Amino acid sequence: MIPPVATEPKFETQVSTETQRQERIWAKAAQAGDQAAYMQIVNAYQRPVYNLCYRMLHDSAEAEDAAQETFIRVYTKIGSYNPSRKFSSWILSIASHYCIDLLRKRRFQVVSWDDLPPWRWFPSSDPQPEEITLADESKNDLHQLVQSLPPDYRAATILRYWHEMSYDEIAETLDTTVSTIKSRLFRAKKMMAKTVKTNKMLN
Repeated sequence: MIPPVATEPKFETQVSTETQRQERIWAKAAQAGDQAAYMQIVNAYQRPVYNLCYRMLHDSAEAEDAAQETFIRVYTKIGSYNPSRKFSSWILSIASHYCIDLLRKRRFQVVSWDDLPPWRWFPSSDPQPEEITLADESKNDLHQLVQSLPPDYRAATILRYWHEMSYDEIAETLDTTVSTIKSRLFRAKKMMAKTVKTNKMLN
C-alpha cells in the first residue's frame, strides 16, 4: 500500500510538455496491448491516484481498493482515451468519479484536510465575510466542516485547493463546465460558513 503523504508533488497538474508527450506514447502503446507501457502508467500515477482517493474517502484500505479499481478501469478503458485530452485529467477523472460513487453509496462524507492551512482556501486579497469566518477555524474544525459537503462539491474542492487545478482542468476532470465548478466551490464555502455561524450561535 502507498501511504498518504502530507505534501505531494503537484505533478498531475504541472506536467511538462515532454512528460505529456511521453504519456501519449505510453497510452498509444497500452492501447495496442503493450503491458510494459501500461505498467509505466501505473508507476507514474499510483501515488497521485492513491492520495486523491485517500482524501476523498479518508480510509487507507478503501483508498487502496479504489486506486486498484481506478487502474483496472484505466486498463479496460484505455482504448477510449483521446490523446487531445490531458492524460492526468483523464486518469484523475476516473478516480474522482469512482470515489464520488462510493461516497454516495455509503451516504456520508469524510475527507482528510491535514496540513492544509485555512488561508489556502482563500487566495483573494479581499476576502468576503464568510471567508474570514472560515479562515478563523482550526484544521480540525475545517475537517469536520468538509464532512458535510456533497461528494461533487468535495471532489471539486479537493482538486482546486489540494491539487491546485485550474477551473478548466477541474471541469475536464469531472466532465462538467467551468461555471458549474465555480458554482460548486462558491456554494461549498457558503455551506461551511453557514455551519460555522450556526455552531457559534449554539455555543
